[in-house]
Amino acid sequence: MEIKRSGSQASGKGPAEYFTGTVRIDPLFDPPAPARVLGATVTFEPGARTAWHTHPLGQNLIVTAGCGRVQRWGGPIEEIRPGDVIWIPPGEKHWHGAAPATAMTHIAIQERLDGKAADWMEHVSDEQYKA
Repeated sequence: MEIKRSGSQASGKGPAEYFTGTVRIDPLFDPPAPARVLGATVTFEPGARTAWHTHPLGQNLIVTAGCGRVQRWGGPIEEIRPGDVIWIPPGEKHWHGAAPATAMTHIAIQERLDGKAADWMEHVSDEQYKA
């Protein structure tokens, strides 16, 4: 058994390669193989967002604070709020992030397939984000 004490894992900055704006990632769990599920708390400052991406085995998002947005490729932008749980199916191209004027925090849970949890693509343009 392993207990990760609150505050014992360092926060990280969301890399500019995968995010637009200011994003903080706080790891929750990332156990060694053969386990393959990992989770983190992700906080997006107003206007911040992920790039377009997919997950080989899907992803669950649990919104814990603020107001945000999520969009699947070809679909409308959806507003998300605390208590909302979003399931993104395997291979579905999508992005998620904060609303323009409000920060948003969610817990992201996904599984690795052959060591990979996400396939990152192009950044979400300002025009796409504001649509």
